[in-house]
Amino acid sequence: MLSIVIPVYNEQESLQALHRELSDVAAAEAYELDVIFVDDGSTDGSWRRIEELAAGDHRVRGIRFRRNFGKAAALSAGFSQARGELVITLDADLQDDPEEIPRFLAEMQKGLDVVSGWKKVRHDPWHKVGPSRVFNWLVSAVTGVRLHDHNCGMKCYRREIFDEVRLYGELHRFVPVLAAARGYRVGELVIRHRPRRFGRSKYGVTRIIKGFLDLLTVKFLTGFGQRPQHLLGTLGLASFFLGLVGLICLAGLWVTSRLIPGLEPVHLYQHFPAVIYSVALLLLGGQLMSMGFVAELLIAYHGPDVKPYSIAQRVGPVDPAAEAGSRE
Repeated sequence: MLSIVIPVYNEQESLQALHRELSDVAAAEAYELDVIFVDDGSTDGSWRRIEELAAGDHRVRGIRFRRNFGKAAALSAGFSQARGELVITLDADLQDDPEEIPRFLAEMQKGLDVVSGWKKVRHDPWHKVGPSRVFNWLVSAVTGVRLHDHNCGMKCYRREIFDEVRLYGELHRFVPVLAAARGYRVGELVIRHRPRRFGRSKYGVTRIIKGFLDLLTVKFLTGFGQRPQHLLGTLGLASFFLGLVGLICLAGLWVTSRLIPGLEPVHLYQHFPAVIYSVALLLLGGQLMSMGFVAELLIAYHGPDVKPYSIAQRVGPVDPAAEAGSRE
């Protein structure tokens, strides 16, 4: 069974055509489909259209949010209901071509766990394409997961990934990065990108700022999620050391100016800014290290129920008691 998760936000004009294209691909390739439409608080007739599709096709299911919660929430809800071992995500605006699905599955058969689409030739305005390319380069450079199109909505995943990767906020575009941090294998596939036929883009300039902040969050989660003191403590020690050196130098100047005859006495008020900066660095260093200790305590005793490792395979009998104890 192949699950298709489709976030929907004011897409009533395209849903019927998208369902028809998915059905054609499934019939041609003999797929057993599980189609999940997630209405993310649409204000048009999208939900009514989903109800009609579900009434006429037992493979279609729908989830309706009370309001708009964002794409990550919609995908998370869809993943929680997916019944297939493989999950395909695509946007509902018909810019993603369902005929690419067989190619995604062929890539997955090569041993990959995530295949991300790459819209190499895009049919979007320049003010979307330019910032997107800069953002994709930045994500690849910061995270080390080299993809040309992290934002592409068409991706294929193994269902098991979402037992370990939790989506919230706007982290949906970083699922390949989060999966790679857990040891899953990530690949990329050049796909066809079709011109927009209905509606308008849901993203604006603010996405760049939000995306950069999310990138910092992902970098922290993947690099220091289980050891926050390594980052906060390092920054804290560096700040504390600089402040301490500054105060020692100022104290040395004050002492030597009074012990060595002929030297003009040094008054600390003459170096008041340096004193303030040194004390501020000392306090900042102490605060960062304290935050690191608190973060370590939260992870140790109140952290999420996600293991700090990922098991690829097992062999031999599994002790149910030991497995239950590890979960506790």
